[in-house]
Amino acid sequence: MTEGKSRLRLRLPRSLDEKMLYMILLSFLCAALVYFAAYGLGSYALKELYMSPEARSARLAEIYSEFYEFVTDNQVKGTDTEAVAHWTREHPYVTILIYENEEANRTANRTPTPYAGAGSGERLQYNSQYGRLYPMRFSDGSYRIAIGDSSNVREDNINRVIAVVLGSAAFFAIMFWYIRRLTNRIIRLSKEADDIGSGDLEAPITVQGEDELAMLAGEMDSMRKSVIERMGNERRAWEANSELITAISHDIRTPMTALIGYLGLLNEGSFEDTEKEKQFISSAYDKAMELKDLTDELFKYFLVFGRAELQMDREDYDGRLLLEQLLGEAEFDLTDAGFTVQRIEFEGECTVRTDPLYIKRVVDNLISNAKKYADRGQTLLIVSELKDGKLSVSMSNAVAKDGPRVESTKIGLRTCEKILDAMGGSFTTHLENERFTAEFVLPAEEM
Repeated sequence: MTEGKSRLRLRLPRSLDEKMLYMILLSFLCAALVYFAAYGLGSYALKELYMSPEARSARLAEIYSEFYEFVTDNQVKGTDTEAVAHWTREHPYVTILIYENEEANRTANRTPTPYAGAGSGERLQYNSQYGRLYPMRFSDGSYRIAIGDSSNVREDNINRVIAVVLGSAAFFAIMFWYIRRLTNRIIRLSKEADDIGSGDLEAPITVQGEDELAMLAGEMDSMRKSVIERMGNERRAWEANSELITAISHDIRTPMTALIGYLGLLNEGSFEDTEKEKQFISSAYDKAMELKDLTDELFKYFLVFGRAELQMDREDYDGRLLLEQLLGEAEFDLTDAGFTVQRIEFEGECTVRTDPLYIKRVVDNLISNAKKYADRGQTLLIVSELKDGKLSVSMSNAVAKDGPRVESTKIGLRTCEKILDAMGGSFTTHLENERFTAEFVLPAEEM
């Protein structure tokens, strides 16, 4: 029963074209109802009031009086059809038929003619078409006249015109209401757009209905939210750049000051101890290399974050061979730096679509980060896992107690995040119980 009702449910119009068509049909239907109601009420009033016997008799008496006054004032003869026709032309809804008495007797039961010949008798009192015959004295004698009153046709036409006017008024009133409502929506949307154009991005856009105007309002509201989000991103990027410049300036100033000091001493040439001079030269070289690393980090940051999209040459690679090469080199590099590395490889076979140069950059960043902040006295763990169509690699290490607690600029980690995002993967880090873990995930196709 419920299913049958749902089938019969009328679908409401959604587009402006459908709504306009529905409103025209509804307005026409309402106009027709108003027309028939007004015309029926007017016809009823015409029948009960205007065409009542009392009202009809009063009109016939008035017509008789006016015609009698015309006949008397103008000495009209009963045979003067031209004078009678002139009077009836001035009274378009009145018909006057003139009979002599004898002719009236002979035509009592048939349709009369406008004029009949002479005769005598008083028996004819009614006519089959116009009813009662009234006596009237003309200048040439006594006649009987039949009075036809068709003014009800005029009243019916007036009633019909009034009904048409009321029906049309109903049609235009409904259409005006709908168009005004539609116009108000457009005016409101224009005002809201003007408010946003004036800089008030927090001003909401009213989305009402499901038609084209609602879609336009929805798109404008989405654009407003997008602009707000973009401005927020730009503000955060500006703040991040400011933080980066501040951090880089601080990090560069320290080795730069030491380097200038060493070079100043070397420039004076006052060393008598050759070993001391070599030590200063070595320290100056180390500080210069620190500056180089910082400028490389800065260049890397602008290289990655200064572009809308990274230009990658992605191809399909065997996941096991790719990680074996990348993580094997990482293990060798970390072992050479004094770390104890434990590597756990994933089970199964897979194919990954990636750019190996960018993935190597991710691994290099993780190695560089470990060299700076990891505790060499504890095992560094590298684990790869293949699960649910994703190949993940995590590098976990204990944080050195005598090292910096946080990364100074975090440029390397931001670089990794940008690269993995461009590859459709993800990059996450977390610090828990003095152990730092970085993980990157790539989409993989298991074989």
